[in-house]
Amino acid sequence: MPARLEDRALERIAAKVEAGERLSPEDALVLFRTPDLLGLGQLADTANRRKNGDRVFFSANQHINPTNVCILRHTCIFCSFARTPREDGAYTRTLEEVFEEAEAAREQPTREFHIVGGLHPKLRLSYYVDLIRGLKERFPGVHIKALTAVEIAHLARIEKTTTRQVLRELKDAGLDTLPGGGAEVFSPAVRATIADRKLAAEEWLRVHREAHELGIPSNCTMLYGHVETLEDRVEHLTRLRDLQDETGGFLTYIPLAYHPDHNELGRQLGREGTATTGFDDLKNIAVGRLFLDNIPHVKTHWPMVTPFLSQIALHFGCDDVEGTVVYERVYHEAGAHTPMMLSYGELVRLIKGAGKEPVERDSLYRPVRTFAPDDPIFRPAPGSTMGSGAAQELVELVGTGRA
Repeated sequence: MPARLEDRALERIAAKVEAGERLSPEDALVLFRTPDLLGLGQLADTANRRKNGDRVFFSANQHINPTNVCILRHTCIFCSFARTPREDGAYTRTLEEVFEEAEAAREQPTREFHIVGGLHPKLRLSYYVDLIRGLKERFPGVHIKALTAVEIAHLARIEKTTTRQVLRELKDAGLDTLPGGGAEVFSPAVRATIADRKLAAEEWLRVHREAHELGIPSNCTMLYGHVETLEDRVEHLTRLRDLQDETGGFLTYIPLAYHPDHNELGRQLGREGTATTGFDDLKNIAVGRLFLDNIPHVKTHWPMVTPFLSQIALHFGCDDVEGTVVYERVYHEAGAHTPMMLSYGELVRLIKGAGKEPVERDSLYRPVRTFAPDDPIFRPAPGSTMGSGAAQELVELVGTGRA
């Protein structure tokens, strides 16, 4: 527990955290409003250590985006990835092209394919069934995390069937888990502003409920840093926590930072060339860990907030740094300047550099590999600064109030 809280409003919440009591939505608002980032971070670190100790998970994964063609191109105005079918940069990969891209897994320790894309008006369910089945045949040991709730609902509309039936067919083909994208912020007013015509909050939650009932675990997310209010954030987190109370099917929560470049919302807000602040990035990690007491893991998405900030987040309630990624398209279209991928060794050293214990996991958070202190992987490549310990030094300075 923090030796010193600069914001007295946190003291009552600190007592709840110490006693292991559930926080209320009103408590979450206090956490989002506090200027005491260090006190908040230490509270979240306490909560995380109870669940995960010093372990920090990462995965050897590969992102695959079969198409960027999307029917919501002109109404989902925060997105920089989508294209209309005839627009410059539009693409739709054949199955063989997807399988060829996946061949990178032969040379890497890949354990997961993370597959999301646009809502293509003509790609049928059979395309995705064949894609998943084909990947499973070629890479039988690789977990498939594929298709957001928005994509599942889109396929159900095209096929004139139910989302539950779409999920059943995809599971039969080899789907293992669902990603958490498409949630954005559940507030109807926010969705009408940034993602009109996108799947409503109730429908997003229903698809994940159905997935959990069918034995398909999933992740959950919140997109922050655009037009949402703090009250909108708390309402969103409350609905995620309520569904987790009901099903227990969420594996991890991932706060996603809005990137304003190359999209209409960024132009309207005059935000192009800017990003969310590190203060807000860390606060969203910490509040997520404290409020979502029934979700076992909280992930920092390094392609969105930088590897360096992700190192700091490991002392603000976070226990997962995503994965190797291999080739990240969605956020880089929106102006992300982070690397397209991090190597296996860079991820391990990133975690170790924050003073934490790196653990490679599978997609269900079962440990796959741990590392002895003298493991050769901790020797950085010549010229590399990843995992140099800079993040740990900053955390130590912050903790003593000298930064």
